[in-house]
Amino acid sequence: MERNEGLGDFLRARRAAMDPQRIGIHDASPRRVPGLRREELAALAGVSVDYYTRLEQGRPITPSDAVLDALASALQLDPAERGYLHAVARRPAAGRRRAPRAVQKVRPGIHALLARLGDTPAFVLGRRTDILAGNRMARALLADFDAMPVRDRNAARWIVLDEAARSLFADSWELVASGIVGTLRMDAARHPDDTRTAEIVGELSMQSEPFRRWWAGQKVVQFSHDTKVLHHPIAGRLTLHTEVLTFPGDPDQSLFTFLADPGSPSDEALRVLSAWAADHARSGGGRAAPAV
Repeated sequence: MERNEGLGDFLRARRAAMDPQRIGIHDASPRRVPGLRREELAALAGVSVDYYTRLEQGRPITPSDAVLDALASALQLDPAERGYLHAVARRPAAGRRRAPRAVQKVRPGIHALLARLGDTPAFVLGRRTDILAGNRMARALLADFDAMPVRDRNAARWIVLDEAARSLFADSWELVASGIVGTLRMDAARHPDDTRTAEIVGELSMQSEPFRRWWAGQKVVQFSHDTKVLHHPIAGRLTLHTEVLTFPGDPDQSLFTFLADPGSPSDEALRVLSAWAADHARSGGGRAAPAV
């Protein structure tokens, strides 16, 4: 059986992030490394030190759901991290015959929904954070992904590498970028055989020091809702609420929307951006806002 280095890396990172004093462990002896000792975590999870050590070493063993839940509770994992722990622990064995990965497609009804959202920017995110579709307001607010080569239409790649994205998210760029990297990590655990994911991780690791740091930090993110402040070259400063909806028939696809409070300056700014995008398209200037 294949060693599960991903599980071991995640357990070590989460154990190192634990504060012994916060969970009631007061030990006067010096600690050579941060976080809990292996024996302390094993005791909290109710497993033997030898068994836990083998898990951290990536030994080819498959822990039960009960053991994983006990480890998740001991490590105080949030729901996204708990889901990641279960996913990375279930990686397929080496050499197992895998069915070819289907091409990601957005069904016509979702395209129609995007078009009918009017002044609400919205896009569909797929596996490995690929941008699968977006409406005209998403293109005006974020970037014209449709004009990019297909392999470049990826949210993690855009946010981490594109200077326009860094300027758009301004002071929150590091939080936004590390969050999308955490989403990419979650997807990598769910689809460990996806070669394109490995290519994206390799490319970003080569080109971005922050990405290397975030990836090594084992952060895991499952998007649901948030509030973001954007600095747009046309619309100015916007405070927008993001909502994320996953389609029951397409669990690997999620709809992201950007909503302003009704009657707020950001609501008016979106209307201004919508009018600009319409004029810009009519004049033949394309659909995307100018680079920041």
